[in-house]
Amino acid sequence: MEIVTTKKSTIDIQAKAERMFGNFVKAVVDVQRRIVAMDAELHADEEALLLENGSRQEDLWGINIYPFLDRNGPDFVEFDSMINLRPSQGNRSRGVENADTRNKIISIVNEWIGQ
Repeated sequence: MEIVTTKKSTIDIQAKAERMFGNFVKAVVDVQRRIVAMDAELHADEEALLLENGSRQEDLWGINIYPFLDRNGPDFVEFDSMINLRPSQGNRSRGVENADTRNKIISIVNEWIGQ
């Protein structure tokens, strides 16, 4: 598990996926600080790591990255995590219901994962 500090290649992410789940990597994105934690069995572990490092819970969103799929396609990032259930923030599902937030997440993922 790590907070990404340097841009990762798609090949790096594919290796992480193969080692952990086979075809995807779990990640948590801090949309305010524009950082990503990844490579853990649970989104909650990545969330805890970011909280310990100064993030605020309301800024954290869990996703899955499918590095073997087209990075520009709709399935490269999956918005599905138990940590996303936040009725107090108007998010009543495991997904990310706000389109602006989804777009921020995709933008941040693209900053940290290279070609």
